[in-house]
Amino acid sequence: MTSLRAIVLLSGGLDSSTALAITSREGREVHALTIDYGQRHRKEIEAAKKVARHFDVKSHKVLKIDLAAIAQSALTDRNVRVPTQRTLEEMGRGIPATYVPARNTILLGLALAYAESLDGDEIVIAANALDFSGYPDCRPEFYRAFEEVARLGTKRGVEGRPIRIVTPLISMSKADIVRKGEELRVPWKFTWSCYLGGEKACGVCDSCQLRLKGFKEAGAKDPLPYARRAQTL
Repeated sequence: MTSLRAIVLLSGGLDSSTALAITSREGREVHALTIDYGQRHRKEIEAAKKVARHFDVKSHKVLKIDLAAIAQSALTDRNVRVPTQRTLEEMGRGIPATYVPARNTILLGLALAYAESLDGDEIVIAANALDFSGYPDCRPEFYRAFEEVARLGTKRGVEGRPIRIVTPLISMSKADIVRKGEELRVPWKFTWSCYLGGEKACGVCDSCQLRLKGFKEAGAKDPLPYARRAQTL
């Protein structure tokens, strides 16, 4: 029996690396897709390459686009400050400067084109609706809506073979994700989550803080070096 073909959006972070590990464990033929969209933390792209090699994916494509030209965000414009030292309460209030306008919509659209070209069955994205920083494109209803877009707007969908949008981490806490990654032996040392992309992870941006919180609550050790540790969580 032929295995299902999955396109996994792989950023190189903790979440997407775990989503890739889950997809691989389920016996899918995995094609990783990493988007270099002009993010200031481009260090994650090299992390994605290492993770893809570790899991011996069928293929790994790095696609370069320039979102910085049209989508203003702290992640694409170095003149916009990345928020640091925020409390969980602050993270849960409003949409932060690190939100990249329509990023996940664009990434899914690119993955959808790639999936159709490969006759892929699934697109896997590591969205999470619990431990996240208020991004509107991390909500389950967004992915249900995009799956309907994929069904209506593709050849496969019209022919009755719609491409599924799979979100294996959508209802997991960061600690749950770390535990699952530990179980699947995700190589944490290769992953990168920090928004600043320095020599060491900053330890104080939202992404670093949520990652550290997840490892602490899971009782696991994060092998990455950190420049400092936030006192807010």
